[in-house]
Amino acid sequence: CAVKAAQVLSEIAKNEEMKKPCIEADLVLTLIPLLESTDQEMLLHAGRAIGRICYDNRNLQEELVKVGVITSLVRILTDYAENEPLVHVDLLALCNLADLDTAKEALSKTKVAEQLVKQLRRAENHERLEIVFEVLQALAENDALKVQLVEAGVQEVLSEILLRLQGSSQAEDTCIVKAASDLIVSLLLGDHSLDELIFLASYELPEFLICMISYCDYISLTGLFFASSDGNCVRMVQLGVIHQLLDLLEKHVESGDVSVQHAALSALRNLAIPVVNKFQMLEEGVAERIQALLRSEMPPVQFKLLGTLRMLADGQADAAEILGQDPMLLNRLVQWCNTNDHTGVCREANRLLASILRHNRSQEVVKAIQEAQGVRHLVSMTTSEHAAMQNEALNALAIASAIDLETLEGSFKESQLVQSLHRLLQDDNTSPEVKYNSMGLLCRLLNSGDLRQEIEEDKIKETLEQLRSHSNANVVKEAVTTLQVLRGET
Repeated sequence: CAVKAAQVLSEIAKNEEMKKPCIEADLVLTLIPLLESTDQEMLLHAGRAIGRICYDNRNLQEELVKVGVITSLVRILTDYAENEPLVHVDLLALCNLADLDTAKEALSKTKVAEQLVKQLRRAENHERLEIVFEVLQALAENDALKVQLVEAGVQEVLSEILLRLQGSSQAEDTCIVKAASDLIVSLLLGDHSLDELIFLASYELPEFLICMISYCDYISLTGLFFASSDGNCVRMVQLGVIHQLLDLLEKHVESGDVSVQHAALSALRNLAIPVVNKFQMLEEGVAERIQALLRSEMPPVQFKLLGTLRMLADGQADAAEILGQDPMLLNRLVQWCNTNDHTGVCREANRLLASILRHNRSQEVVKAIQEAQGVRHLVSMTTSEHAAMQNEALNALAIASAIDLETLEGSFKESQLVQSLHRLLQDDNTSPEVKYNSMGLLCRLLNSGDLRQEIEEDKIKETLEQLRSHSNANVVKEAVTTLQVLRGET
């Protein structure tokens, strides 16, 4: 009568009010040995009864793991992989237990990864796929299980699923695509590098991720992947990922999906890090196409947009010239430089403005930034609390002064640049590099008669004399040079 008794218990346990009497009667401990049976009907009813009694009861679930139920569940999944009702019950049990750290530890000592990948491959309906994905997502939080899943080829099955659902607009398919994407994100996170995962899988992840971008919008994983190595970034660009990301980005500019815009810009920014990629990305019109986001009012998108443009301009005179002569961009930058609500956006706007000047070699760019009233923001940037930003501003202004000091002269006087530089030189807390770059800019300013007069009236010469005994050799050398220029000796 054991099979019938187990069936009765599984029906009784459907009722929430009956769970407590079942627990008090120690029925769980009585049912557990039945999971060692070879009678598939017994396994089905006993599994259902245990699952229903223990559902949402963490203490009981911990007890199940402690008495070894994990081994029984994996054995059932292995021995009866084609018994659909039994597999369904088994997967539900794993789904309920997989969040427990003790369960993950126990599962890492089994071959559950292989069995789950097999079930993922043979799943024929959305319900089964969703259950398997839920179990896999929980297991992917454990590094040992994560590696086992990759070794079992989970990424290949995910790729097949995405290809199969290509172009589908059904809500159920979209849920599956989202679950597959989230699982890949989980596989990429953790202590194991992507290179290690690629090696373990013997699988081309760049191609796989491009496939994902082609068929779905859930691309937060792309930024994580692209950051892994320059080699992977270059490979992705060679495979044509740029236009896929840009198409996706433009699509969601219209729909207003901030998370996708943010993710796509993160990916583009990371792709722009290798020098070889910058040129190709500019050739493919990235700078122009992403400027459609300038109208965005969402700070996270603004921040990522600015960072992406700055990375593109880094070391690229052509990019700096394109960006530096775009009135809409410059006006938006100046507007963001004035914002007090979002310091990150304000900081990035200033840094992009400085980057455009630093990497530019065009007089037209200098005039355009002057007309947009961006110079005063760069002067303010020289007194930033971040030394890196101070140096970026000082170098940008020095280069711009070398290109067209006459255009900038009025703004420099109005914003009291000379006085700001003097304070930097006098302040003992100013870093040696900032002092050095401040004097480099002063040398440029001395080419203007009016600014030279300001420098002399502000008695900067006395400060320079004192800096000749500074502890930093570079500061001393630059102080000597600046004094010589001030005296007209060189």
